[in-house]
Amino acid sequence: MGILGALSTAVSGLSAQSYALENISGNIANSQTVGFKRVDTSFVDLIPDSPVKRAASGSVMAYSSLTNTLQGTLRTTNLSTNMALSGDGYFVVAKNEGSEALPIFNSINQFTRRGDFKLDANGHLVNGANRYLVGTTYNPATGAVTGSSTSPIQIPDTSIPARQSREVLYSGNLPTIPKPDKYSQSDPGSDMIRPAGYATDPVTTGTVVGADVTTFLGESIPGGEITLYSGNGTAVTAQMRWAKAADNTWMMFYQANSTPSQTGVAWQSVSGTTPITFDANGQRTSARNLSIAGMTVDGVTVGDIVLNFGAGGLTQFGDVNGQATPTITQDGYAYGTLAGISVNTDGSVMGSYTNGRTAKLAQVSVAHFAADDELKREDGSSFSATAESGPPVFGMMGTVMTGAAVEESNTDISDEFSKMIVTQQAYSANTRVMSTAQQMLQDVINIVR
Repeated sequence: MGILGALSTAVSGLSAQSYALENISGNIANSQTVGFKRVDTSFVDLIPDSPVKRAASGSVMAYSSLTNTLQGTLRTTNLSTNMALSGDGYFVVAKNEGSEALPIFNSINQFTRRGDFKLDANGHLVNGANRYLVGTTYNPATGAVTGSSTSPIQIPDTSIPARQSREVLYSGNLPTIPKPDKYSQSDPGSDMIRPAGYATDPVTTGTVVGADVTTFLGESIPGGEITLYSGNGTAVTAQMRWAKAADNTWMMFYQANSTPSQTGVAWQSVSGTTPITFDANGQRTSARNLSIAGMTVDGVTVGDIVLNFGAGGLTQFGDVNGQATPTITQDGYAYGTLAGISVNTDGSVMGSYTNGRTAKLAQVSVAHFAADDELKREDGSSFSATAESGPPVFGMMGTVMTGAAVEESNTDISDEFSKMIVTQQAYSANTRVMSTAQQMLQDVINIVR
């Protein structure tokens, strides 16, 4: 059986090397395929049962050896919906068995590293292999989850409605000695407001009328400005000023009307006639929050506003310039439409809106497996779970997601060429074994002639 065994072994060698060449060919063909994982070939010897002294080297079988855990190079793209994973894990994708207009998704998800996703006409994120990205979709206006966490993401083309300003956060420092335009170091009390010079006393009434605007501007310092929004999204700019009424005692005004009549209210105190006070150490002693009822600016009704100074956000310390240094924010905004999409490192898909707001649109599902190389290969650079790979476990788990990037194939062309040369030589050597065994058999046949 020696010669016949050699023939059989050589045939197995030809088959194994052919299989290896097939894998090499596939790797080279997919060297530019996004998210492709090359397939290496492992060889296993097959030994017949025989005594130790008669053990033969045996024939050979070829098996695929996956390289799913070997990451390809990340390449930056110009498409914000492209995604790449750094570390373990796979995008969860669904296969559409219907049409793009009426998709019917297979209930069994697949897994891929191919992240060249883009939006289709229905707002789904679809990669180049026509696989639909799975995750959780959110309503950008309310933040509520829409749909299932195991269904394809569908980016909502939803606008964000206007939100009325309800709270203004105000922090900063007021100078111990303010320096308004009328301040003079040689004039004691010129750092304060002087009610005697007003047609209507702003301290006792909490208002500045049109006839007193020039005087008021000369005896107060700027307190910053903030854009506020009414219930229908109309924007108005609220100007604020500080007037010192006495030591450690201030009044804050906002401009209610920029074009008032002589007797009309131009500036309105945010706290009526109640001053805002500080102790000798410059810490605020008055209320943390002030309520402005029915705030109106230049005829636009903003509504009720809570002015929040924070726990220690407003102080009174010496300042060489004698000016306030405010930081002001508010919680309202205008109507906005979707202007752009970005992907964060934690897998959240964020929407940017024309009103300057950002909102979470979706959360991408990322799956992990105990044995990545035991996944079953599918077309489209996708995989399916097997009993050997174990069930998917979802979550980022240290994996970092990069937006506007894709993972390239992990195929190394030069390495594949080297393997191809070795495979070709091994294949040729097996053919020589076959021709030699054939010649030896011919010699045996010639003996009996």
